[in-house]
Amino acid sequence: MCGIIGYVGEREAKPLLLEGLRRLEYRGYDSAGIALREAERLDYVRAVGNLQNLVAAAGANGSVSRHGLGHTRWATHGAVTEQNAHPLTGCDADKLAIVLNGIVENYRELKEELVAQGHAFSSETDAEVVVHLLEREYDGDLAQALVRVYPQLEGHFSIVAIHHDHPDLLVGVRHQTPLVVGLGHGETFLASSIAAFLAETRNVVFPDDGEVVEITPAGARFFRDGVEVAHPEVKEIDWDEESAEKGGYETFMLKEIYEQPEAVAETIGDRVRGHQLVLEALGMTELEIRNLRRIVIVACGTAYHAGVVGRYIIEEWARIPVEPDIASEWIYRNPVLSRDTLVIGISQSGETRDTVNAVKLAREAGARTLAITNLMGTQITREVDATLFTRCGLEVGVAATKTFTAQVALLSLLALKLAEIRRTLPQEEIDFILDRLHELPEKIQEFLDGEHPIEQIARRFHDAPFFLYLGRHIGLPVALEGALKLKEISYIPTDAYSAGEMKHGPIALLDEGTPVVVVATNIHVYDKIVSNIQETRARGAHVIAIATDGNEDIQHHADDVIYVPRTPAFLQAALAVVPLQLLAYRIARLRGLNVDQPRNLAKTVTVE
Repeated sequence: MCGIIGYVGEREAKPLLLEGLRRLEYRGYDSAGIALREAERLDYVRAVGNLQNLVAAAGANGSVSRHGLGHTRWATHGAVTEQNAHPLTGCDADKLAIVLNGIVENYRELKEELVAQGHAFSSETDAEVVVHLLEREYDGDLAQALVRVYPQLEGHFSIVAIHHDHPDLLVGVRHQTPLVVGLGHGETFLASSIAAFLAETRNVVFPDDGEVVEITPAGARFFRDGVEVAHPEVKEIDWDEESAEKGGYETFMLKEIYEQPEAVAETIGDRVRGHQLVLEALGMTELEIRNLRRIVIVACGTAYHAGVVGRYIIEEWARIPVEPDIASEWIYRNPVLSRDTLVIGISQSGETRDTVNAVKLAREAGARTLAITNLMGTQITREVDATLFTRCGLEVGVAATKTFTAQVALLSLLALKLAEIRRTLPQEEIDFILDRLHELPEKIQEFLDGEHPIEQIARRFHDAPFFLYLGRHIGLPVALEGALKLKEISYIPTDAYSAGEMKHGPIALLDEGTPVVVVATNIHVYDKIVSNIQETRARGAHVIAIATDGNEDIQHHADDVIYVPRTPAFLQAALAVVPLQLLAYRIARLRGLNVDQPRNLAKTVTVE
């Protein structure tokens, strides 16, 4: 989720790079840096914190350099320090530097190999292996060196490199993350988003995965497997600058819905390599993990719903009792805690006051504590024994989307790690689930790219006075989250219930034509869900079902069906929630509402 900008041309590079980074700051604001090709060497400026710190460090003085690159970092490997800020250098900092967006999954093996060959590393990042590999492969042709480095890398990444011995030249490559070329008059840009250079040119080229691009002031050349290939089509972008910052989407919320494959892929990242599951330190020894008797998950809002998903998967796979609880209530309950209790606090921002207070209380009471958050250095990370980070980049929309799916993915990894240590699942089943988990970003992308009746459903019901959402088992927290999204951004009164509880009260709310959204994916209680659907239809309700691809039976029971790709039951939450996000989004937009800033809500709740 980092931002990249590179420039070669006739103008002073520094102000163009800093302005490009300003437009990319939404992709990361942990640290930032630039590298400029000066007469004698590459010159660097790096700073921790938001971009203003870099601007101050760079100073107001001009630079004769017309060639450089910049980076704004969203930390995934290594602390938020100047040492870990990009551009990253190798053994000869005067000569070579790179910037990278993404994750190099096999960096540990590559680093061991490079250290054995005498390379000295200066950062804690996974990305630094790339610049050392380029040093090793470089023989005078920077583009061909990158051609040789690319096949050695596993993961998802975009890379741009600069070498002092090649004035007016940058090279880059992408693999499953964005990289775009901007073609101007006597100048060329290379960036992770069009937003970085839209004020300068609207003519762009999108390289394919694995294509190494070489840019000069005269334009761009493209190489595949070391052989120059035909120039890809040049497209003229008609976005305004605000649209560019939204990636061409009409709102930040829609952009973030479509960023979910990348957010989940980044969060899984190098934590899954083949059938090897690697998590950062959990603050406990394996013996202490085996001796855990209970887990409590505390969170608020969307994070609480992710915690309910966590209950199902941790109990099923690791066989530990799990209690999800609303943090604002739990802290006033005089909770029963002991050293064999693990309290997990989930907070997208890391500053949610109720959740921070909850983990602080838990640690003071002697329980073990773990945070799941999206931001390094936040308050919650200072109140717990250990932290696991999602890797979503900045989420601007108040209604959380990509952070929910990433939290679910990370809780799945945690559940598998606990199961592995506690030996509650056979290794072949863990391997199978890891394979399916690795496929999850692709499955989400498959749904987002598909055709679904969401628009028609939204048009039919955007003026409905009431919605009911139902789910069972893993579908219950999905229903809770779907209902929350509709309430947050459309302001339609909405209730969400366990489908089995519906006849204990909520069924009285149903009327002729009441829209009832049912999460009916393929799980072991599917037959029970069908029975609950029949109960609602008998009262005249209109059933909208979220179902698994290939399930034709559901069409006999529901009025509308939105299909999601097939995946094992306990991974369905991250898929089934996506159509509910889009349904809420389209209803709100049809009602003419501002989905990025819904009334009365704030992105981070820092008061009780």
